[in-house]
Amino acid sequence: MCLYVCAIANVYVQPNFPINMKIIIALFSCMMFVFSAPFEKQNKTNSPSDNAESEAKDMATANKQSSTRAPRLVVRRDLPFGGGVNLVFRSADGGQTWQDISEGLPDNLQRDGFIVNEDGLYLCAGNGIYHSMPNFTTPFWKKEIFPDKHTSLAPGKHGIFAYNNDGQFLQRINGTSAWSPVYSSFQEKQVRTIFESDRGTVFVGTDKGLFKSINSGETWKQVYARGWGMKIVELNGVLMATSQEGIIRSTDNGENWELVISEGGVGISVEVINGGFAAITYNTMLKTRRVRTSYDGGKTWQPIDYNLPADASIASIVQVGDNFFCGHPAGIFRSSDNGKTWKLLFHSVENKVFNLSVSGNVIYAIPKNGGC
Repeated sequence: MCLYVCAIANVYVQPNFPINMKIIIALFSCMMFVFSAPFEKQNKTNSPSDNAESEAKDMATANKQSSTRAPRLVVRRDLPFGGGVNLVFRSADGGQTWQDISEGLPDNLQRDGFIVNEDGLYLCAGNGIYHSMPNFTTPFWKKEIFPDKHTSLAPGKHGIFAYNNDGQFLQRINGTSAWSPVYSSFQEKQVRTIFESDRGTVFVGTDKGLFKSINSGETWKQVYARGWGMKIVELNGVLMATSQEGIIRSTDNGENWELVISEGGVGISVEVINGGFAAITYNTMLKTRRVRTSYDGGKTWQPIDYNLPADASIASIVQVGDNFFCGHPAGIFRSSDNGKTWKLLFHSVENKVFNLSVSGNVIYAIPKNGGC
């Protein structure tokens, strides 16, 4: 509009300009002003500054409405070619914030083939094993070539074990890079786990039960035969394991095992916590899982899930400091009062259940279909 006014004024101040041309220009300028007014109004309505202000107001409203909800992760979509997303998450602040550290990992990740120890997280994927240190502040993975027929990992006293379903074992001794075959005399198949006790006894869990060797794998003895045996942990000379019957316990270096939690279901997970054990079991009749703790070597167990939403796919339970963390189909829950109350910290991703592991004060969460 200012341009039209200036143009008319400039014409009229010219003394030699014909009067009839001045009238024509004035009429044309007025017509342009009338027709341009709606367009100026529309441009003003859709100006970037107004859009930004509107978006800011909408975001403030959304944040206010969601202030009482558990935080959702904003997933990056600008990763370089081959960068993974939603494969591994990490928290170093007690579960308050979670970082997607999947960048650099391939999509063919073996979600069962991982371990966490004092050196961080190790993952299997194809012919590689990927390692991330717990003190890394940005996603960084070191890859080494790895026999792809070995799809599972387990910690050992002297180095990491790798194994497969056919009962073939490798071990990489700490401080070395070579993988060497071990326990070639073991003849059973359907291997589910391998564990080395503080006394140096080696246990292998299979679909047929638990086997034990006290001479570095030269000979093996079956010590539990009532269905499959899986995860094994140890605290102060007490061994605890998940089994087809529930949670089993041994106080004589695995020579004999007793059933300490049985409710018509199976053992899902068992972990060492501060001064005791935590376990998850599944009741096949009620179609739900229970979470319990024990502080007397597994003799007695107390439920800590009364205020945790009941579900048939609760996957894992770990402890960091005074806080318990539970991998649940709804997401990751935290309890700061020994299981009396639970708070949802982080929603589930892609309808998967988080399997949780701890290295020092760092929590790793790996989403998996159906949990454990």
